Amino acid sequence: MRPLFALLVALLLFPAISVSARRLEEIKASGTLAVCAHPNALPFSAKDGKVHGFQLDMAEALAHQLGVSLTREWIISRYDIFRAPCDVIMDSIADPEAQEDSGLQLSKPYRRSGVALVLRDDARRARSIADLRGRRVGVLTSSVAAMTLNERGVDTLPANFEDELLAYLAKGEVDAAAVTATSAGYYNLHHPNAKLKVVYLFDNMADLSWNVAVGLRRPDDALRSAIDDALDRMLANGTVKRIYAHYGVVLQPPK
Repeated sequence: MRPLFALLVALLLFPAISVSARRLEEIKASGTLAVCAHPNALPFSAKDGKVHGFQLDMAEALAHQLGVSLTREWIISRYDIFRAPCDVIMDSIADPEAQEDSGLQLSKPYRRSGVALVLRDDARRARSIADLRGRRVGVLTSSVAAMTLNERGVDTLPANFEDELLAYLAKGEVDAAAVTATSAGYYNLHHPNAKLKVVYLFDNMADLSWNVAVGLRRPDDALRSAIDDALDRMLANGTVKRIYAHYGVVLQPPK
């Protein structure tokens, strides 16, 4: 789960993509759809090993729906995205305002993502942030979740990585953790004895929850329409749900 999910989000928010976009007819003519992804960021994406991450699995299924094969462009730093010749970026934040500086246009949203509260299975319920007062909550250093909880009088413990926070929680070093539901699901998949439960406490807070979509580089209308139609088919036949379930992630419908 390293680098941080926040780094992957930052890749989508950096300004001015410089590589030319391809139209649908050019993608069809080449026989390939190119996706940008990080080579070492499971469960999102990975270059090596048998498991490639849900972003690449989603891109593979999308390419199949378009009748082409998938090529992968590996990006490490936030600057690489502007030089890599990719057509799509999966799990882009589905907010035109958030994408103003990125140059990305968006497909229809296909799932809900964001920060959730994670508790041990035997923990007291938490129905509001007020219920967290008197408990210690693990947070990412300098994150929006950290600032939100601190402003409301919640005791927090900062750390640099989400898997680190989940390990603290499993060992009882914190009472809860504010991390992405994606990371929590993947952690539970590989640590079934941890028995951590996800509570969507922040789902109505715009800075802590968002829809995701396919990020497109200035697509023509035909490409955007083809990708939207492909996503409809993948949602209807259960492909999207199965892909995320393979990584322990429960598919939340977009709002």
